[in-house]
Amino acid sequence: MANITKRVSWSSLCEDRAPGEGTALLDDTPGARRCRRQEFSGGSLFRIGRLSTIDLDEEVTSKEETLKQPNEIPHNEKLLSLKYESLDYDNIENQLFLEEEGQMSPMGFKCVEISRWVICGLIGFLTGLIACFIDIVVEIVAAYKYKIVKRYIDQFVVEGGLCASVILWAILNSAFVMAGSLVVAIFEPIAAGSGIPQIKCYLNGVKIPRVVRLKTLVVKVFGVICSVVGGLAVGKEGPMIHSGAVVAAGVSQGRSTSLKKDLKIFEYFRRDTEKRDFVSAGAAAGVSAAFGAPVGGVLFSLEEGASFWNQMLTWRIFFASMISTFTLNFFRSIYNGNPGELANPGLINFGQFESGVSGVLGAGFNALNYWLTIFRIRYIHRSYLQVIEAILAAAATATVSYILMYCSDDCQTPGEHQAVEYPLQLFCPDGQHNSIATVFFNTPERSVRNLFHNFPGSYNSLTLFLFTFTYFFLACWTYGLTVSAGVFIPSLLLGAAWGRLIGNLLTNSVGMLPDSVHSIFADPGKYALMGAAAQLGGIVRMTLSLTVIMVEATGNVTYGLPIMLVLMTSKIVGDYFAEGLYDIHIKLQSVPFLGWEAPATSHSFTAREVMSSPVMCFNRTEKVGTIVDVLSNTSAKHNGFPIVSDFTTNEPGRICGLILRSQLIVLLKHKVFVERAQLKQRKLLLKDFRDAYPRFPPIQSIHVSQDERECTMDLTEFMNPTPYTVPQETSLPRVFKLFRALGLRHLVVVDNENRVVGLVTRKDLARYHLGKHGLEELQLAQT
Repeated sequence: MANITKRVSWSSLCEDRAPGEGTALLDDTPGARRCRRQEFSGGSLFRIGRLSTIDLDEEVTSKEETLKQPNEIPHNEKLLSLKYESLDYDNIENQLFLEEEGQMSPMGFKCVEISRWVICGLIGFLTGLIACFIDIVVEIVAAYKYKIVKRYIDQFVVEGGLCASVILWAILNSAFVMAGSLVVAIFEPIAAGSGIPQIKCYLNGVKIPRVVRLKTLVVKVFGVICSVVGGLAVGKEGPMIHSGAVVAAGVSQGRSTSLKKDLKIFEYFRRDTEKRDFVSAGAAAGVSAAFGAPVGGVLFSLEEGASFWNQMLTWRIFFASMISTFTLNFFRSIYNGNPGELANPGLINFGQFESGVSGVLGAGFNALNYWLTIFRIRYIHRSYLQVIEAILAAAATATVSYILMYCSDDCQTPGEHQAVEYPLQLFCPDGQHNSIATVFFNTPERSVRNLFHNFPGSYNSLTLFLFTFTYFFLACWTYGLTVSAGVFIPSLLLGAAWGRLIGNLLTNSVGMLPDSVHSIFADPGKYALMGAAAQLGGIVRMTLSLTVIMVEATGNVTYGLPIMLVLMTSKIVGDYFAEGLYDIHIKLQSVPFLGWEAPATSHSFTAREVMSSPVMCFNRTEKVGTIVDVLSNTSAKHNGFPIVSDFTTNEPGRICGLILRSQLIVLLKHKVFVERAQLKQRKLLLKDFRDAYPRFPPIQSIHVSQDERECTMDLTEFMNPTPYTVPQETSLPRVFKLFRALGLRHLVVVDNENRVVGLVTRKDLARYHLGKHGLEELQLAQT
């Protein structure tokens, strides 16, 4: 996270309050309500608060001290970042839009709908190819690495000098992780982590910078390969979801702004409304490619991502997920030399056990990772420190794994149908292998399969306990490093280990009972499945989508009920102690994320109390110089401007429409001035706005001469004449529901005479949340 240079706090107009009473806590006493509802004298605009900017580095005076980067970056979880903007999900139904729609024939609308299906098919196909590429490269490179390390371990067990083998293992791991971390830290830091919190925010309506760019995809793919091959406690499933979203964002636009290539196709979809729908399809395709679960992918986008849903979008996303799964299985089967085998066999039998442990473990995992992330934000904010931490984590993982394998005396004989990819004998008798090496000396995906499928007795209880204990802290340390990595597989592996441990204990405890009872508890693999599902649910708090993903992965619908019960229990227990991991990281990034509902105790608040005011408004016909000055004002960067009539300096005007900053920039770029109408210049079309999307030029890049500043612009044709408005006495929950359900970026607040008195944006609503002391208000900060 970038350095916090300024903090902007909202202070009440009641100057007689004690310091600090008007910022964080919003008490609901009568006096406080009267204070919040004060109005300007003279019938002017309502104003609930004023912005005060506070420098966090006021003690710095010299130039050298100003340029010096601090060793510690202050971080306050009660902050809301001002750097994030909202997506324009609402259609702008101006005259240009209506004219274009009126010129389209019924066949034209059908072609647009067909194009949506074609795009979703391409999204699924390309996402499946990327997943297949990552799988194959990881298997080839990891196999080569483990074979080299295994050869040296086997050699030094006989000749002595095992320290050399562990050093070799740590060096190889560190080299891969260093390569992946350097690429992420230098070229695209947004590619760090799983990417799921960022995609979740994007689908919520928040514009996350650089999150769906081609460069991000390339760095993500390279980074996750290096992370998995480097032996970190990570998985590639989360990055696959991010990769699918990037693919969707690129394919749906028919061009690459990074490569400056325009294929001149799919131009109709170059707007936030369409793009975000396709991104949700890409996220679902990523889940499908990662787990082979197309239905689970659809439900994941519904449960974790999309805020605004419709039936046709559901079917198109399901289509993309199906194509993604088929593509992955088809090319994987060709690579494995068995093109006729396209179905995934069932993994294990099912079972059920107490899942409250997973909720507690998940809450502990999230809390520990939270404090670790706070430490990283404050002290490990330089790129070289982030790379060093990733290298240390890789070396520590290899060292701890080797020590546990060296000290373990759990030796097992491979079963008749049990294949061990890289068996390590170490100090075991001939014909046997070290049991704990099958989970440590392997890729995480193969380790999960081993815990699911290996026959009863493959691991003793001490081995499973030691692995669970160490892997818990390794996985917690790893999530949040400057590498591309996911938490799905580490959570499954951790849960499978302690689940199989419970299975071992139950099997041993009923060993003296009759065979009819003993057979019920005979297979510890089913406990590994339940533990894996419960642990993942306890960390990320997914229920419906994760149930379907696990059912589709196992290939047996009878697993659905026990998995659902386990997930519900782990979620309830985990929510009692801490939030989900993704929600924690979203808050740590200070993103103005809107939940499903407004705070429960906010009905006493009205739109007048949460809106931003005064509002910068334009007349239908406005001077170019006035527009340029407003857009160039860096102290208050507005993105939406109400168009009003009967506007005076003392009284607000009546609402006529709404126009966006991006529209005004395009109009200034094309010099759409009233005085130029006689020159018969080309009429501006929606295509001109779509060509400029999504990287609209900054206002500083547009030259306006002094003579042009005296010209005027008629905004009537380009404004949205029917923006959503609410009366100023509307309650906060109603404003919240309208804003979120419709995917709005701006909501105009009007009085009884339809005059503009304020504007509600995402940050105005996201500021309020339930805290320990009731309803709290977050401070706004430049981060």
